[in-house]
Amino acid sequence: MIGRLNHVAIAVPDVVEAAAVYRDTLGATVSAPQPEPDHGATVVFVDLGNTKIELLEPLGENSTIASFLARNPAGGIHHVCFEVEDIYEARDRLKAEGARVLGDGEPRPGAHRKPILFLHPKDFMGTLIELEQA
Repeated sequence: MIGRLNHVAIAVPDVVEAAAVYRDTLGATVSAPQPEPDHGATVVFVDLGNTKIELLEPLGENSTIASFLARNPAGGIHHVCFEVEDIYEARDRLKAEGARVLGDGEPRPGAHRKPILFLHPKDFMGTLIELEQA
């Protein structure tokens, strides 16, 4: 059901500083910071050719990224995102198998403007999973 790894998301206290490390130290191509108010984060994408790293800085105190950084002040891996061909089919199949879909269970546009869903980390060995329609 899942396709390729779309990205690994890393929560960071300062997205500009983190982007500089990936660009200047590691030699990666990085995007400009992009505020995503609907997701409570400012994002930068690090292009790795075959996948991406998504750097996430909280956008406001009520952001889930702010909550994550309160527990992990230096930052860390927040979630992994896999592509699926049909997000509704994937959602229904996962729910039928007992997986919990976060929020209201309805796909919403992600940072790439494609439909996304998040799956409860307790159902996936402690890892928050994002599904994005390819």
